[in-house]
Amino acid sequence: MQSTGQTSTQAVSFVPTHGSQMMYAIYLIILGVAAPAKPPARLARDYNSGIGMFFRTMVALLLGLVGAAGAAAQVPSEPLAFGGGRVTIGADVSASFGGDDPGFFNYTDYDHSALRTLRIDVTGAVTAGRHLTLLGEMRTENVGGVVPYALYVRFRPWADRNIDINAGRVPPTFGAFARRTYASDNPLIGYPLAYQYLTSLRPDAMPANADELLSKQSLGWRLRYTVGDTAFDRGVPLVSAFRWDTGVQAHAGAPNGFVSATASMTTGTLSNPLFSDDNNGRQFAGRIQLRPMTGLIVGTSAAHGPFITDALARSVAVDDAGTYTQSALGADAEYSRAHYLVRFEAIVSAWKLPLVHQPALDLPLRAVSTSFEGRYKITPAFYAAARLDHLGFSDVVGTLVTAPWDAPVTRVEVGGGYSILRNLQAKASVQRDVRDGGRLQRRAILGAGQLVFWF
Repeated sequence: MQSTGQTSTQAVSFVPTHGSQMMYAIYLIILGVAAPAKPPARLARDYNSGIGMFFRTMVALLLGLVGAAGAAAQVPSEPLAFGGGRVTIGADVSASFGGDDPGFFNYTDYDHSALRTLRIDVTGAVTAGRHLTLLGEMRTENVGGVVPYALYVRFRPWADRNIDINAGRVPPTFGAFARRTYASDNPLIGYPLAYQYLTSLRPDAMPANADELLSKQSLGWRLRYTVGDTAFDRGVPLVSAFRWDTGVQAHAGAPNGFVSATASMTTGTLSNPLFSDDNNGRQFAGRIQLRPMTGLIVGTSAAHGPFITDALARSVAVDDAGTYTQSALGADAEYSRAHYLVRFEAIVSAWKLPLVHQPALDLPLRAVSTSFEGRYKITPAFYAAARLDHLGFSDVVGTLVTAPWDAPVTRVEVGGGYSILRNLQAKASVQRDVRDGGRLQRRAILGAGQLVFWF
């Protein structure tokens, strides 16, 4: 399945009975892991759950394999189509299982491990003429509740031109990996650090000084500060791969044309996408992508928007929360030829926060992420892949020490995948994480397996 709104799909019509069998396979997966939803306070404690999580995930993998294989053998790997193709429905189901992660290297802003997740995405599109399409996506992780991941209207002013205007909960504008976060598009099981690793910054709370910030190194999975909201909560990544922002977006350019451009105005920021505004500000983002030769894609992105909430601004007697922003620049490249594909992406993000007490924060707080990824097809059904990531942070000067404001992290992940069917894939990977500082475990070697099914 292809992500909602990212690329066009050509749906194939077939009898509804086959679609019912496909949905029944998804239903089996849900039964395999069904459990009552947990309140937020329990999510962190359950991150490294043992036998229960192992049993539920293995049942999901086995039932998913049997059910999905039986259904997929009878239907094409394309979205369901109804009403002469005016209504299409697709799905992407992934079940992953990995070992314990006491260092919380893979904790996400959905409060789950990226290596231990059952995710079900169901997408839909309704075409109302040549100019208007309604697109949406519903998502559940570990069967903990269904959320509207995407819901927007696409308007094409000229039917014969590649110019679209989207309004609602829209696709990401910034970055390259944000366009391929679905398990069926990701050659490995883990995510690049920039899009998943939680830093020690929060939009609703902040440290009073540099010493307090330095004391929170590596604690982005669950931390609290003395300024603003003093309850425990998670930090934010540089760019969230798990939530879409709300606003208006314009895109121009053919899918495989020489140049394409995207611009958006949204409610949240890259690290904290929102459905409802919390600071009366807007983020502006843009991306330009070029295809100068066959197999080569290069892109650059930029974004700037208010980061802290109005409530946090009031707590430090600041009149305008819009002064304290997140700004980011990104560059990426991809080259594919014959059996191999290589990718590179770099992101620089900077946050401005209010100054409260001495020793003052050295602003802006910066983070730099670099990611190299490669994939090689050994046979038409089997491939090998690897990714090298590093996430670094600028220094701040405390009373006793000068150090990065969060602990730098390096990740290496190697693995591979095998296509059981055209739209049923099994993956395995090994990930090595190293963190230079902080209170939590600094090194980890984590294995994981994943089953992916889509249509």
